[in-house]
Amino acid sequence: MKRLARDANTPSGIWLENSDIHERSPLREIDAGSLKGGFDYPKVALDGSAQERRMEFWIIASIIALLVAGLLALTAMRRRVNSEGGNDIQVYRDQLEEVTRDRARGVTSEVEAERLRLEVSRRLLEADKAAASGVGFIVSGSSPVLATLMTIFVLGGAVYTYMQLGTPSQRDLPIEARLEVSEDLRLNRQSQADAEAQVVPRGNVQSPNPGHEELMEKLRAALLERPDDLQGHVLLAQNEAGLGDFAAARKAQEQVLRIKGDQATAAEYADYVDMLALAADGYISPEAETAAKRVLVMDPINGTARYYLGLMNAQIGRPDLAFEAWERLLNESRPEAPWVPPIRAQIEFVAADAGIRYQLPEQDTGTAGPSAEDIEAAGELSTEDRAGFIQSMVAQLSERLANEGGNAEEWAQLINALGVLGETERARAIWGESQKVFGTDPIAIQTLLAAAQSAGVAE
Repeated sequence: MKRLARDANTPSGIWLENSDIHERSPLREIDAGSLKGGFDYPKVALDGSAQERRMEFWIIASIIALLVAGLLALTAMRRRVNSEGGNDIQVYRDQLEEVTRDRARGVTSEVEAERLRLEVSRRLLEADKAAASGVGFIVSGSSPVLATLMTIFVLGGAVYTYMQLGTPSQRDLPIEARLEVSEDLRLNRQSQADAEAQVVPRGNVQSPNPGHEELMEKLRAALLERPDDLQGHVLLAQNEAGLGDFAAARKAQEQVLRIKGDQATAAEYADYVDMLALAADGYISPEAETAAKRVLVMDPINGTARYYLGLMNAQIGRPDLAFEAWERLLNESRPEAPWVPPIRAQIEFVAADAGIRYQLPEQDTGTAGPSAEDIEAAGELSTEDRAGFIQSMVAQLSERLANEGGNAEEWAQLINALGVLGETERARAIWGESQKVFGTDPIAIQTLLAAAQSAGVAE
């Protein structure tokens, strides 16, 4: 059973077992449904000029609807006319048959019959030509009724559809106005304290260890007497988060940052951003934004801070910035990175809100090399088996990078793994090769340099 280390500054008698509490994910997947419906811009009251524009809209829309209804009605009437023309054609054909019968009975002479045939044929051709053009025939009495019903249906249907789907009380909101609304929301959105006050309590997660709550009470009491106890606040932040009390965890982490001052790391500030977001039920407050930006000053490639800043942009009506940040982070991250699942759950909705056609790529499930879990599992093997296991994983990663290429994190992982195996010459060679591949990307070079320093092949 794993215990948290205790130093001389830890309050006497306070031991907390990390394995006995709820394990908190480094990132919480904010409910994707919150982004599915798009961003709702605030309703803006109509002033005088907006009322006039609204009236102009209704006039123009009515004229267009009348024109469309008129064209449909005209089409229906012309079909009726063509039907009348078809009746005249049948009459002339009957007359031709009657002329033939009269000649057969001897009622008319051959000359008279031929003259009648020519006359009726001429009228038949004219009737057929007029029927094809739809001109020259009388409209039946039912056509105006049909046209009136069609006009009512088109106008009524258009008004009903707009009232259901449109917002007749909302004035135009062009892109410039949307950007102004978004910036106003960013500058004037509610604080962390106000957001936390609106969160519905979920109830604490109970520890399986019956004595854990008692230890927590002792730890809280001890820190009231020793407010500058760094290790105590670290323990309190971790365990409050494990119990689901993220507001208390956030406050404890603030004390950690206060005590450490300029010595606080980017990872500790990233944990603080995470706790701020969790305490506010996924809302990114101004305090969380400031902390996330500070993380990126210290660590420009920090995934936690980049994820939450993207989420903030989605919440203030800037899905374009959210998509840009998330797409790049997704492309640069390994599948097991904690921010990948929440990004994959929400990025398509953000892209749709931004007017961007985007298809989520399939998750890469291929073998990328030894992960931290792989290496930890290898620690349970014998010395020979462990070396063989790591060598196999490193060989797979090395072969894949040579044949298919990869991102900076994968190259860094290979350098680290070679350093663990003691193959410093190979690690140094990979470090040199990676500088050629990523020489124009300063962020990638920082990642690779950290790995090379860890492997002992760079200073």
